[in-house]
Amino acid sequence: MIPKVATWKEGRVSELTEIISNGGVVGVVDIGGVPAKNMLDMRSSLRGIITMTMAKKTLIKIAWVQSGREGEELDELFEGASQPCIVHSDKLNAYELFNELNKTRQGRAAKEGELAPIDIIVPAGPTEFAPGPLVGEFNAVGIPAKIDKGKIAIPKETTVVSAGEPMSADLGMMLAKLGINPIEIGLILIGAVEDGLLMPASELDLDLDGFKDDIVDATSRAFNVACNAHWFSTATIPILLSKASNEAFAVAIEAGVVNDDTAEYFVMRANARMLALARQLDSTALDEELTAAIGAATSAVAVSSETADSDADTSVTADGEEEEEEESAGFDGLGDLFG
Repeated sequence: MIPKVATWKEGRVSELTEIISNGGVVGVVDIGGVPAKNMLDMRSSLRGIITMTMAKKTLIKIAWVQSGREGEELDELFEGASQPCIVHSDKLNAYELFNELNKTRQGRAAKEGELAPIDIIVPAGPTEFAPGPLVGEFNAVGIPAKIDKGKIAIPKETTVVSAGEPMSADLGMMLAKLGINPIEIGLILIGAVEDGLLMPASELDLDLDGFKDDIVDATSRAFNVACNAHWFSTATIPILLSKASNEAFAVAIEAGVVNDDTAEYFVMRANARMLALARQLDSTALDEELTAAIGAATSAVAVSSETADSDADTSVTADGEEEEEEESAGFDGLGDLFG
């Protein structure tokens, strides 16, 4: 049952009702545990794209129902919020709202009695601290520490508190010194309403990098199918024409067809065969021009061989990449087009 609203609260309820009923996207966020200074910084970073309205749960629920929404769905959102707040944006959709609010998440030091959200692990390794009383302070809260090479070091990886266990203020302070702030704060979105559809945060948390990878993979596969099926389009025609040109050139070479494109190849091949044959003859049977040509060809081969050996010694990875490129010639995906 919705309680009556005191006269002095009617204006606040009307304001909330208007926000919830307006166009754009409306969300419920949890601001519990956010210090005032952090809150000011977060609100400043979102100014111009998101508005925030704080009110008691009772007033929010009355406004929620008056805007035509079901009170039960708000109860579900409130279950995940210790201190709910209404946010509204007419410049973002629900997914963009989630991403913007997600950027406000940050860690802070644990306070006395707060529960660890996850297993808190201190990694092994040196710290930035010089030898001193901190060694004993670390050990006092269960963080093993010793002096190593003029610095305080953690000799082994240690789980100092398991998920769900309470933490002491001293432990929280020492973890903060190591840059470990386990308590997450921020404007954490619980759910959002857009075009009348209520979406919990779990549905708005998209793996955008994975999504982009899927699109690239699907596009590459579609391109390969189109090329192999000889499907003509603005994307495939350049590749198909290039492939057809290469195949036609190969056929012309095999058939001995002489034209403007093949003549240079035939001359080069004949010259190479002539030099190979000349090398089999005694030097006295060769004139000066032919001897010079053989010498130049031999020097070129030697230089090329030395360069190849040097490249192989200094850049094995580069050679491997070249081999992969040769083996993948053909229709092996968008990588062939765009590098």
